[in-house]
Amino acid sequence: MTRQIREQLNDLIDAGELAAGTLLPSERELANTLKVARNVVRGADEQLMEAGKLTSEGRKGRSVSSGRSSAKKRSGSKASKSGKARKK
Repeated sequence: MTRQIREQLNDLIDAGELAAGTLLPSERELANTLKVARNVVRGADEQLMEAGKLTSEGRKGRSVSSGRSSAKKRSGSKASKSGKARKK
C-alpha cells in the first residue's frame, strides 16, 4: 500500500499536477481521504523525501521540492559531517 501511494504522489509531481512549493495535506487528512493508516502515508512521505521529491516544512507539513538536487545536497552534507567527525 505504501508503494502505491508513493507512486501516485510521485506521478502527480512528475506530471506537474503538484507543483514545486505545493503544501500537501496533513498525514491525517491524506490517510482519511485515502482510507489508509497514517503510517502508510508516513512511509510514502519518507520515501519521497529521501528521493528529493518532498521537503519537510516543519509544523507546516510537507511540500513538493523544487528539484531532485535537494536529496543529493542532503546526502553530501551528511558525508561531509561524518568525514569531519572522523578526523577529530
